[in-house]
Amino acid sequence: MTVFRVEKNKGYTVMSNHYLRNESLTLKAKGLLSQILSLPEMWDYTLQGNREEIGAIREAVKELERAGYIVRSQERNEKGQLKGAAYIIYEQPPTSDLPILENPMQLNKEVLKTNKKRFIKYPLHSYPFP
Repeated sequence: MTVFRVEKNKGYTVMSNHYLRNESLTLKAKGLLSQILSLPEMWDYTLQGNREEIGAIREAVKELERAGYIVRSQERNEKGQLKGAAYIIYEQPPTSDLPILENPMQLNKEVLKTNKKRFIKYPLHSYPFP
């Protein structure tokens, strides 16, 4: 197998392997995210000025949004009119504090109904407290 190495003298960007190795992302989305991450932090990025069609770039942005790498919010002026969008870009999507189960357990409602019928309420004074 041929291996290519790049001499990194200057003008390069260090990026996370997280999105580069994410098999659920298309190469188009990975390339767009790589380009965005290589730009200065407050860069005014527009869809125009790229060789790709605007529709293709929009699809890549939507894909990155669905995957959690981009969070978009609408900005409004002082009159409340839409003024534009602000984007937060992540090299790795933020995770919630709760673990995400790949195959979450489903509740059997029939079992819950029958268990409710079997539950017997005891008066407070009949519980065996020490």
